[in-house]
Amino acid sequence: MKADVSIKGIQELQAYNVRAIAALRPDGAVGKAIQHGTAALHRHAVIYTHVITGSLRGSHRMDIEEKGMRGVISIDPRTVNPRSRQRPAEYGFHEHERGGSHAFYQLAVDSHGGPVLEEMNDIIVRGLL
Repeated sequence: MKADVSIKGIQELQAYNVRAIAALRPDGAVGKAIQHGTAALHRHAVIYTHVITGSLRGSHRMDIEEKGMRGVISIDPRTVNPRSRQRPAEYGFHEHERGGSHAFYQLAVDSHGGPVLEEMNDIIVRGLL
């Protein structure tokens, strides 16, 4: 028996595969999405931080780790409040643990996490087109 077999669309599939692999690189769409999401949530955490002196607000740092594939937002442990000589990394933890309007990181995620994830998804999808 003779079967007539062909593969249609193989070139398009291969081109998509190349784009998908490129998108997964730190300098590709996924890396750009991580950078965008980290910066966006950092900005919201800073906005939600409402301690009087501003040292805690100014101590939030963002970092892209693990070859560009992980974003981290934290309080810089080296920062010292010039008025009280305390470290925002220490009292910031307790401020956040108070909850409610004091939980700046949780507020950023709860209020803006969904939309930020959608924006990150859009960046990745555009990288695949």
